[in-house]
Amino acid sequence: MKINNFGPSGVNPYKRQMKKMESAGKPAKAAADKVEISSTAKELQQVSQLSENRRAKVEELKVQVENGTYKINPKEVAKSLANFYKKQ
Repeated sequence: MKINNFGPSGVNPYKRQMKKMESAGKPAKAAADKVEISSTAKELQQVSQLSENRRAKVEELKVQVENGTYKINPKEVAKSLANFYKKQ
């Protein structure tokens, strides 16, 4: 019967691996961290800015509806619906 790694060398093989990694060489110059924002993220940032304008418009419309001064333009509604279904 043969027993491998008998003695202190086989007790912690991970320690040997760590020493090998440390002695393998460290890069001369550490690379600086770099952050790059994708075009999709940039578009989402613009959308959030648009949502502030949209929120203001929604608040204005809420006030008009509550006061009873909001008027629906049926021609605009029909035109928007037609454009929506033409795109699909």
